[in-house]
Amino acid sequence: MAKRSLDPCRLDVAAFAEAAGELRGQLPLSGLLRLAEMAHPQATLANEEPAAWEARGEWRKVASGPAQIWLHVNARARLQLVCQRCLEPVAWAVDAHRSFRFVEGEAAAAELDAQCEDDVLALTRELDLRDLVEDELLLCLPLVPKHEQCPQPLPEASADAEPERANPFAALAALKPGASKGG
Repeated sequence: MAKRSLDPCRLDVAAFAEAAGELRGQLPLSGLLRLAEMAHPQATLANEEPAAWEARGEWRKVASGPAQIWLHVNARARLQLVCQRCLEPVAWAVDAHRSFRFVEGEAAAAELDAQCEDDVLALTRELDLRDLVEDELLLCLPLVPKHEQCPQPLPEASADAEPERANPFAALAALKPGASKGG
């Protein structure tokens, strides 16, 4: 297998799959900028455990038609997100597992993606595996991260906290025919 096909920044997916290649590595969370944006502002990503990933290429022979190119990606990370209840950091483990089928051209990928349940991508000469790993980790983040039980009790709204507001429709009721005129 050519050296270029083993570079995760410029992966030749077809050659990688044909050779049944396997790669693994780690990425510092501070280097995954889109993922870092999701972290709690107090999180120090430089001190966090890096995201671990692995990729495996597969060349599947099918009875009718050309062989299929597949890339299987697994990624794991642990980061501090913002709890949507208490706004404090909440540790969250993210675990992504996805398999991609590669086909020639964007049009073929879009058509096949609409027809089957496989994740289909257009085959490119070079794939940046780091971006794909980051995409998959982002897709696995929760929509609303929160603690099972927040570490600090949440403040309760007290009856004294807010003065009672006047009913906005009271003025309209006074304008109604037959309403008593103040007196």
